[in-house]
Amino acid sequence: MAEAKKAKMAQGVVVSAAMNQTAVVKVERRVQHKLYGKVMTRSTKFHAHDADNQCAVGDKVRIAQSTPYSKTKTWVLVDVVEKAQ
Repeated sequence: MAEAKKAKMAQGVVVSAAMNQTAVVKVERRVQHKLYGKVMTRSTKFHAHDADNQCAVGDKVRIAQSTPYSKTKTWVLVDVVEKAQ
């Protein structure tokens, strides 16, 4: 009997909320350079489904990977961790 896979989770900052039911979330991660060992900050932008349009630019949010909503939107908003000032 196969177990259900757990969805990948990420936390980031909303950089755009102009689209209807969609928020663009920038997720930053820290990685070490393979040769030199310097710790660098890398970022990725994800389109997340925001059904209630509750996100605003600058909000810190938690997102989870899901089945595709559209060509680019494969993440869904879980909750707003911190509202923007």
